[in-house]
Amino acid sequence: MSENVFYGRSLTVIEDLSIEERRYFFRKVHELKDAIMRNDVRTMDSFRIDDPDFGIYEVFLEDSTRTKESFRNAAKFHHAKVSELMCSSSSINKGESYADTFNMLSGYSNRIFIVRSKVEGLCRYLDEESRDYTRRNGLPVKPAFINAGDGKHEHPTQELLDEYTFLEDNGMDFSNLHVALVGDLYHGRTVHSKADGLKVFDNVKVDLIAPSELAMPESYVEKMRENGFSVRSFSSIEEYLECGDVAMKWYFTRPQLERMGERILQKQDELRASITFRREFLDRIKEGTKFYHPLPRHKEHPTIPTFLDNTELNAWERQAINGMYCRIVLLALIAGRIGDDYDGARPQEDRTITDEEYIVNVDLSGRPAGGKVKNYSEGVHPIDEGIVIDHICKGDSPSQIRSHMRLISSVLGIDEGRGGEWISRGADGQYKGIIFRPGSYEFSRKDLKRLAALAPHCTLNIIRAGKVEAKFRTHMPPRIYNFDDLCCTNEACVSNPAQGENVGSMFIRTQDGHYACAYCGRFHTYKEIWKHRD
Repeated sequence: MSENVFYGRSLTVIEDLSIEERRYFFRKVHELKDAIMRNDVRTMDSFRIDDPDFGIYEVFLEDSTRTKESFRNAAKFHHAKVSELMCSSSSINKGESYADTFNMLSGYSNRIFIVRSKVEGLCRYLDEESRDYTRRNGLPVKPAFINAGDGKHEHPTQELLDEYTFLEDNGMDFSNLHVALVGDLYHGRTVHSKADGLKVFDNVKVDLIAPSELAMPESYVEKMRENGFSVRSFSSIEEYLECGDVAMKWYFTRPQLERMGERILQKQDELRASITFRREFLDRIKEGTKFYHPLPRHKEHPTIPTFLDNTELNAWERQAINGMYCRIVLLALIAGRIGDDYDGARPQEDRTITDEEYIVNVDLSGRPAGGKVKNYSEGVHPIDEGIVIDHICKGDSPSQIRSHMRLISSVLGIDEGRGGEWISRGADGQYKGIIFRPGSYEFSRKDLKRLAALAPHCTLNIIRAGKVEAKFRTHMPPRIYNFDDLCCTNEACVSNPAQGENVGSMFIRTQDGHYACAYCGRFHTYKEIWKHRD
């Protein structure tokens, strides 16, 4: 029997489970659901943790009835100990540290924490912090963390039950999925999770239906395309129905217009109308079409009106019921009760690790005159000793380059030195920035990493005795971390200073040349991730 790879694992984002692991998960959900429907007690018992000392702790820092009760009933199926942190009277609401609170509770033999919060990336951080806490204190078991929804970021257990319900309606076939996502795609974490979640299907076509005010953030659209999905966008259901190629699966979300200010509220009727299904649309959809919704619907303005409840379109009620089956299986896997027979792939332990070299030490041995400096000078005098950083932000506008050169000088701590900056224009018509500083400067490996993060594709010349003694070319690092002056711009992110958790920022390079926050997933350019500003 192989090692149980699910035992003690956390689910902080949907990608914490590989595609093969999710497919295994769905087969086990199908098995459990069938057993429950047939009242097959023996099979049901094979899933049960059945240990009254196994501690499952619910911590809902944000209100939720559906997810909370679904997990509570799943835990009761397992005959496990279920506790709840009363957030209204807890230390969390007195400004005390999330890490300290959860570490204290993990020391009381709690094995799984189910956490819902407005703080994005909180579960990822708690999982990391808990690993260190467990090691420092010699605890026998590190607790697992399940993200039950974090701000606008992800809701991975909802994604699992959504995928399972799609799969049921596909006859448990993973080959193809065509789905329309309708509603508030800007705020909806359930649709954001689909950017990676739907990779479980081999071929995916996604139609995004929302007015521009509620449109899917471009970072998630880009991620869908990177994952090989075919993506189309429409501003309303009416426009979508005109295209002719309409999905058989429609996933609706509740518009959260109250989050968007007075300007949006003034046109709320128009916005709601564009994403609400109307009776006159019925004869324009194909037989066998199914509608889904994470629930609950808005009682006054449901995007799926109640007149559809008793139609064949209704898959959202079965979808909600599937939530408990999926969460039963997830708890069983993390507890190690099932999963011994899985022998497929796991996610990489650290998806950001790479051997890619992003700082190139240019070989100067073959250059005549030792790389004599001809063009860089301080006023009218050639630089005899100092540094020249060239090719900064090549292709940007002069104002953009000037702004970023100020940031580079600030972050590198070379503001106070002599020298200056200028902008030149090459034969190709593109502008580039140049920073020069006469004097004695030393660049450690960490300094070079910082420069690569600040100014990828630049060239650093280190000048001694009027000659280029060393030259380095930089490329975009695959990840950026361990710098005190990094900062995710998302104030809801656990790593943002506004949260007061003192979490070090980390960014991972995306395929399209952005940097995604390792905690909340927010996309940034390399210019946006530094605390230093003009």
